[in-house]
Amino acid sequence: MKALMWNGPRQMDLVRLDVPEPARGEALIKVAVVGICGSDLEGYLGHNSLRKPPLLMGHEFSGTIVSIGWDVKGWSVGDRVVANPLIACGTCPRCVRGRPNLCDRRQIVGIHRPGAYAEYTTVPVSCLQKFPDSLSFEDAALTEPLACALRAVRRSIADFPLVQMLVIGAGPIGILSALTAQVLGAAKVWIMDKNERRLQTAARLQLSGAFSSGDSDVAEQVRLAAGSRGVDVVLDAAGFQPTRELAIRLLNPGGIFMNIGLGIDDTVLPINHAIRSEIEIRGSFCYSPQDFSDALCLLESGKIGSEQWSTVRTLEDGIASFEELVSGQTSIGKILLSMD
Repeated sequence: MKALMWNGPRQMDLVRLDVPEPARGEALIKVAVVGICGSDLEGYLGHNSLRKPPLLMGHEFSGTIVSIGWDVKGWSVGDRVVANPLIACGTCPRCVRGRPNLCDRRQIVGIHRPGAYAEYTTVPVSCLQKFPDSLSFEDAALTEPLACALRAVRRSIADFPLVQMLVIGAGPIGILSALTAQVLGAAKVWIMDKNERRLQTAARLQLSGAFSSGDSDVAEQVRLAAGSRGVDVVLDAAGFQPTRELAIRLLNPGGIFMNIGLGIDDTVLPINHAIRSEIEIRGSFCYSPQDFSDALCLLESGKIGSEQWSTVRTLEDGIASFEELVSGQTSIGKILLSMD
């Protein structure tokens, strides 16, 4: 089978591998579409300590079951499926408390086991969910990133009727977070990015507005747009010193600063300002099984999809696509790789 193997920082090679065999409790999936994730880009650059070369990355994918391992019930060859790539142990204290995304022994497809930058991959059937013919493979492949966005948005806006929300970062997670907030009833949703090309893409999504973080007066622009009601929630899908500090400065007293972007680790924040304003600083990592299932339902409903902000390319285009994305100059929100 064809596969895109990561062999080290900025070293991605198109190779041929044997088709894997499904083990007990697993299914062999013929991959239809796989998305390039921001965390994969960090791995590609050698900035992610969890990813060790050589590695088949790729955890946002959809496909069809072509064979089944032993001790499997309820699944059939031909089922159209997406896979939740987060494999939890089910027995650690975090799992017992219903937080499998924080599992002490979690494994992730595309990190701890081979992923879907290949024509075929194997996954435990416990990770799979079926989807109907009415949903395209391209949109189904958004289930995993949408689940990340859905969890973060839900945990941000629950306390604010008709929330006014700013999303920083117009990459896939930022766009999906903004779209999700709209679906969940936000009164106003703005998006911000330093990449003017990405902002042009975001402008087609009928959000409340888009701001360039490169403008010296961007904070004032946001305040004018928000008016007297201000900004209740800032969701940072980038995760850098300037974005984190700006987020806290823009929030209403009592607002929520939701961090989902993992751009850098150490950050200096105006904590006294956050204390005096009772600003809540939260983080969101991955998703629960319910988030994943609900994300798939949203995609099936047609309320969120990939049209207008994504593009589909072949696996052979993968190497060039990684380079295009890490350059930071692309206008494309999401690149999906098709195996056909």
